Amino acid sequence: MRALSMLAAMTLALMACGKDKPDPEPQPPVSDADEGDWEDTGPFATCSVDAASNACGSLGSFDITGCTPGQLTSLDPDGVYTIHVRARTPRYGNTYAFSSQSMRLADSGDQYAGGLPLDTRQVHAGGVVFASGSFTSGTTSRRRSFIGCQSPAPNRLQGCYVDCINGRLESEGTFDAWKVTPREGEPVSSGLELLSETAVSAGLAADVYVTKGHAYVVSLYGGLFVYDVSDPANPRLTRNIRRANDNYWNGVWAKDDALYIASDSRGVIVFDISTPGEPLEVRAMGTARTNVHTVFVEGNRLFAASPAPTGEVLVYDISQPLDPQLTGTFQATGFTAATSYGPHDMFAFEGRLYVNFWRAGYVIASLQDDAAPKQLGAYRYEHSNSHASAVARYGERLIAFEGGEDWGAHLRVLDVTDAANPQRIGEYRRRQQVSIHNMVLSGTKLYVAWYHEGVRVLDVSTPESPREVAHYNTFRPDDPMRGESFYDGAIGMRVPGDGFIYAVDTSRGLLILRETP
Repeated sequence: MRALSMLAAMTLALMACGKDKPDPEPQPPVSDADEGDWEDTGPFATCSVDAASNACGSLGSFDITGCTPGQLTSLDPDGVYTIHVRARTPRYGNTYAFSSQSMRLADSGDQYAGGLPLDTRQVHAGGVVFASGSFTSGTTSRRRSFIGCQSPAPNRLQGCYVDCINGRLESEGTFDAWKVTPREGEPVSSGLELLSETAVSAGLAADVYVTKGHAYVVSLYGGLFVYDVSDPANPRLTRNIRRANDNYWNGVWAKDDALYIASDSRGVIVFDISTPGEPLEVRAMGTARTNVHTVFVEGNRLFAASPAPTGEVLVYDISQPLDPQLTGTFQATGFTAATSYGPHDMFAFEGRLYVNFWRAGYVIASLQDDAAPKQLGAYRYEHSNSHASAVARYGERLIAFEGGEDWGAHLRVLDVTDAANPQRIGEYRRRQQVSIHNMVLSGTKLYVAWYHEGVRVLDVSTPESPREVAHYNTFRPDDPMRGESFYDGAIGMRVPGDGFIYAVDTSRGLLILRETP
């Protein structure tokens, strides 16, 4: 009876956490056919690009006579946009492909177009918006230009796009851009309070691991930042470690006195953290140009997702944590590094390895033999971009929570009890124009870093029906570097069990949160 009373009390508390939220967005019914995160419905606009008779990327290279302006005259162009581009590339056979990009238009501060610094912005008669950005490195110059000629709904801009390299057409097509705005009626936070915010002074914060009273934050092009978090309200920087030609560090994990860093050029880098605030590098596990994207530790095994050069998961024995030994590798059946885009993350649980193998989908392997993990099955969907997951046992069932990283990427709930035949049993979506990213499962709560949507906490006690119970919106459009990339906002987190949530945001750095009644 006491257990039932506690469960009832917890359920009521979770319901109370979300009482000030607007009604949830309608969830599409789950069907046997998974059509992916988005579908190709054809061109977004009826404009066109003529880069042959006009300078590539110039205003004159666009023909917008076929556009339907809609609400264009009432659109305020300033803001951060996420952009879905549908474009053909002549040197790849003119097949249409999609990419997720971004743009920031503003009266002041940095502006971007397709990830490039904006150098031309014009608003013409009827509200037509022309935005163009360029970047030169050595002898290569790149320009991306957008002309927004129709607005089918508030805060939405559609039109034509062109990408030029050294003045020549690389790709051209149409785009659909959505301004990133707060969801109507949603407060900045509900069920979570911010205890501290600490800027990461270099690069772009990407991941965090918390152990020994310290938060270890890795930054793309900024190296490793070590914070003493014994007082979560006042983190104190104790060390920043950078390497001259190796600072693209994307993932971090620890075991005992060893800290493991995922480097895009030296594989797994091992640090001694016996003195937690002063890590000392011990060795790098990769050969020249070994790219490791993320790391995961389970027991005496370290798994490293290595997109290049071979596109495999590397398996290490870490029974001696400071001296990892490579014992095996794993590649998705029927795929190569080129066709799968390589592994992006992994999760080990009860003798299985669950790998987010991007285009190869969500792949399940047996860990009976560390030297040669054997594929048991896979779950794939249209335009697969499997990126992160967490797995738990629910009675007799094994349940996986899986998410991608692309336009419309959201949470899928899979029954993976039968590894050879995973079944989708539920899902949770937010706005189509943003992407889910990393997640941490703790008990019956799933903590999600959802890029522009911030930190989201889901009650997954009934896994088929995830229910949001708390959130903290980390995204503010005027923060530095906003709009430079589609992958913008809450990017990583840890929930180490000390009563706090440690999140990293690409612009704001390390955020320490606490759940509230």
